[in-house]
Amino acid sequence: MGWAYLALAGLFEVAFATFLKLSDGFRRVGHTLAFVCAAAASFWLLTLALPTIPLGTAYAAWTGIGAFGTAVVGMALFREPVTFWRIFFLAVLIGAIVGLRVVS
Repeated sequence: MGWAYLALAGLFEVAFATFLKLSDGFRRVGHTLAFVCAAAASFWLLTLALPTIPLGTAYAAWTGIGAFGTAVVGMALFREPVTFWRIFFLAVLIGAIVGLRVVS
């Protein structure tokens, strides 16, 4: 169950990073509130994962899921560059997260 909590925490990390950008420096109230709620949910779910997953593994996977998802959102919604090397290293990142899951 810990890895399910961790995966959800990572998805909420993607959401809070996206809402952070959309908040326009906290000038947009709705997006700012969504950022706060998504961040709170992400941290809460991370704490639920920690009793069964080692701290270092959980934190590395959580930030990796967030980084991967946020990069994909950036490319899909904010027209960030899609290059071979960017895709390659995102794939390496996912491989590292899977590797952490396998060895945990």
